[in-house]
Amino acid sequence: MRLLLIGAGNMGSAMLKGLAGFDITVVEKSKNRINELKKLYPTVTFLNEIPNLNGYIVILAVKPQTLPHLKFEGRAEALISILAGTPVFKLKEKIEAKFYIRAMPNVAALYQKAVTSVVGDEGFKEEALKILSSIGKTVWLNSEKELDIATGLAASSPAWLATVAEALADGAVNLGLPRDKAYEYLGGLFEGVGAVLENTHPAMFKDMVTSPGGTTAAGLYVLEENGVRSAFIKAVESCYNRAKELV
Repeated sequence: MRLLLIGAGNMGSAMLKGLAGFDITVVEKSKNRINELKKLYPTVTFLNEIPNLNGYIVILAVKPQTLPHLKFEGRAEALISILAGTPVFKLKEKIEAKFYIRAMPNVAALYQKAVTSVVGDEGFKEEALKILSSIGKTVWLNSEKELDIATGLAASSPAWLATVAEALADGAVNLGLPRDKAYEYLGGLFEGVGAVLENTHPAMFKDMVTSPGGTTAAGLYVLEENGVRSAFIKAVESCYNRAKELV
């Protein structure tokens, strides 16, 4: 498979680390950015202009507002777009391809730990999942609406969880724990919780660590009192509504 990654910004470059094992060409306008990436990926081909798409599986990783200003020639073997809020019908108006796939990875692609939502033509499902599994776990969905909902759950929520992590550290620092020690816990804490949630329902997990009248129960009481659960539910809804507005 010949891959053409268009865009090497934050998400594009995060994906590149996993995709570097493929036959891949990267299109990036910034010469400084190309020079940086060449040092990391000396075997990858870099261009500053979009070539003819014939024979390529295109991974489109630019900002959504950039799409109208790009020019494409040829017909791609397939298009995998990671543009938020950009439905397939808009992609078809701009880019010719045999198959169309929308995908929404998250920034953990940098460590091949992304959870990527995927939807599109069934005829390219197997190949799309193979490509995207190079950056982590993939979840095939049934509709673009499901993908827009999952944007909040999987793609935007890392920023929210980072806010949670920072707040937890601030709470410990407020009580006297050195900040470097507080931060030392966070990576392993989230990794461990994620491993448990792979095999355990969230409600059961919560009950496992909540003893009657214990410290965890006391903390949960404060979280519920301050509407944390409701805030996260509304955050997912707000993200979905914003994705629809981008159409």
